[in-house]
Amino acid sequence: MYTHTTTLRVRYSETDQMSFVYYGQYAAYFEVGRVEAMRSLGVRYASIENDHGILMPVMNMHVRYLRPALYDHLLTLKTSVTRLPDRDITFLTEIFLENDKLAVVGKVTLCFLEAGTRKRISVPHFLIDALKPSFE
Repeated sequence: MYTHTTTLRVRYSETDQMSFVYYGQYAAYFEVGRVEAMRSLGVRYASIENDHGILMPVMNMHVRYLRPALYDHLLTLKTSVTRLPDRDITFLTEIFLENDKLAVVGKVTLCFLEAGTRKRISVPHFLIDALKPSFE
C-alpha cells in the first residue's frame, strides 16, 4: 500500500453558514490529497496531461462524513492507494482534525483516457513503476 500525508487549513470561503466545511468542498480536498500523493511519487498531474496526453476523469466518489471541520482548522489528509492499479486507480483519503480525530473518509476512483481520442487506456507504465515498490 502506498500512503502520503499532507495538510491544509480550512479557509473561510470553504465553510457554510454553520461555519462547517461545506460538504461539497471535500471533493476539492480529496483532489489536493491525490495530487500531492502523486507528486510525492514524482508523477505530476500537469505532466500526465501535457507531456503524456492522458486524462484522468473521476468515475465515482464515495464519502462518509463523521465530524465537521471548521474554519481555520488545520486538516491532515492521509491519501492511500491500497491496490496496484490496472484499468483504473482508487485513492482512499482520510481527513483528520487537529485533535487527530477522523472527520471524513473519501474513496475516489479515476480512469485513464487518451486525450486525443478520449478512449479508455490502461494505467500508464510510469505510474505503475512509481507505485510498484510500495506493493512489494
